[in-house]
Amino acid sequence: MRFLLVAALMFVVSLTSRLIAAEPLTPPALWKDYDLNRGDFKEEIIRQETKDGVFSRDSYISAYVLGEEVRVYCRYSVKAGAKNAPGLLNVHGWMGAPNADRKYVDDGWAVMAHDYCGKTGDRPHFTKYPEALRHGNMDSKVAGPARAKKLDGEFITDPKQTSDYLWYAIQRRVLSYLEQQPEVDRSRLGATGYSYGGTLMWNLATDSRVKAVVAYFGIGYNDYYRDKQVWLYNVPYVEPPKSPGEEIILASIVPEAHVPFITAATLFLNGSNDHHGGHERGLESFKKFPKNVPWSFAIQARGHHDTEKIDHDTKFWLEKHVLGKEVNWPEQPRSAIRLDADGVPELVVTPHSPEKVRKVEMYYALKNPVSFTRSWRDVTSTQRGEQWFGKLPVLNVDDYVFAFANVTYDSTIVRSTDFTAAIPSKLGSAKATDKPSDNLSSNGYGGWTNIAELEGRKGIRGFRSTNNQRGSGTEQLSDPKWRAPEKTSLSFKFYCTEPQTIVLTAADHNSVELEITASDDWQEMTVASDRLINRFSQKPLADWSSVGKIHFLPKSGFDLTKIIFADFKWVSASMK
Repeated sequence: MRFLLVAALMFVVSLTSRLIAAEPLTPPALWKDYDLNRGDFKEEIIRQETKDGVFSRDSYISAYVLGEEVRVYCRYSVKAGAKNAPGLLNVHGWMGAPNADRKYVDDGWAVMAHDYCGKTGDRPHFTKYPEALRHGNMDSKVAGPARAKKLDGEFITDPKQTSDYLWYAIQRRVLSYLEQQPEVDRSRLGATGYSYGGTLMWNLATDSRVKAVVAYFGIGYNDYYRDKQVWLYNVPYVEPPKSPGEEIILASIVPEAHVPFITAATLFLNGSNDHHGGHERGLESFKKFPKNVPWSFAIQARGHHDTEKIDHDTKFWLEKHVLGKEVNWPEQPRSAIRLDADGVPELVVTPHSPEKVRKVEMYYALKNPVSFTRSWRDVTSTQRGEQWFGKLPVLNVDDYVFAFANVTYDSTIVRSTDFTAAIPSKLGSAKATDKPSDNLSSNGYGGWTNIAELEGRKGIRGFRSTNNQRGSGTEQLSDPKWRAPEKTSLSFKFYCTEPQTIVLTAADHNSVELEITASDDWQEMTVASDRLINRFSQKPLADWSSVGKIHFLPKSGFDLTKIIFADFKWVSASMK
């Protein structure tokens, strides 16, 4: 009997040990044995010069990862003759190229950029991965990254099999190279990362050598959650099973896994409609930050991989946390959705230091759980005492209403409130006061990208595109208020004195070329859905009611910025 008990106990201990061993590694466990200073840099200088008071150098150095040598391409710039300059690691985005940000060089920083993309196109210089680590090359024509699956299609069994592990290791090695430059004060190091470089920032923020990081996009549960459309406000909310590879990367590789272990002051800049920086899930991460580690975020309303309206926060953040300057960074503003006395939802914002607030900009959206396709409406806010209030009229009290606000201080620093969501009927006796509208221009043109609003002939208000390369578009069609009724066509006015050809795209994959004729007066065009052809199926768009966004671009050789658009509306399809 005693033998059986001992055998059973040993079996339980053995099983428990195997289960514990099978648990995915946390980031600290993953990196505890990594020696970022191992081996000689073997610096190979490709180019160096001093021009206009700036010293710059392109070089290759060696990083040693998983027993292999990677030759990392680096670009470095600093003011000539600088001493004790703060160091800044500047990390590029997906399929990007390294460039030392000149505005920081001019401001006295020693800036290092490096390539982690690897071989692509005909670039003369790039990071060279050995064959054993060929998955470090981003370009799928060369290798393609390994994430939950290896290049052979098999699920990973170790986080070190991912491309991200290589990219994390390389950037830490480049940080070592930066801190050893003779001009650099190694006690003052910071980093910025754009797009996928923003993804990489969350790992670098766990490196104790770094005082502060700024991540542009790059967090928000992209892996698994975005890939499988597990949106936070899906109704019903269901999480499908995770693959073995997904379990591993979610525990040790993705940005969110690093958050509880971050030591660097972290600023997150994102667009509310960005595809690579999930809005509400991204902000959920800040609830897991270690105590006493500074953090902040700002969200650009309707931003699509664009943060130009909030980008100036970066300079303040780095000066405060790397340079040690006296910067009065305001505390996080509070916000909540509640019902007013009439049952209409409203957003209430309580900022810190209200006497220093320059403006409060509120935004809200209805129903749509997909963060990057929401249509955000501007909200008129009014101040009463130390709080700001804005009405959020809804069409259905049983659908979600989403809201947030940007608080701008007299210093120009912008802080966003938390992402706020509520179902009005669950707040009390809610009332729906909004109605559907066929007039897409009834709320102005705040929901369009890259435009300047203006007044054309006969006092008609419209807009002109300001970016001929990127064009202009809107996700307003995803708002239940302006979604197209079935069997309708899109109508709009235009004013243009030179003939142009433009491309109208709907829901990303359906498009049609439109001839814009010249005239000294306003003209009108009606576009039926079946004129737009899907580039994959080559079938016409069945109905406008399935479309959430539209976008205008010029045909090659034409100029979209010379056209004024106005009066978008839905009309009976018989008018096509």
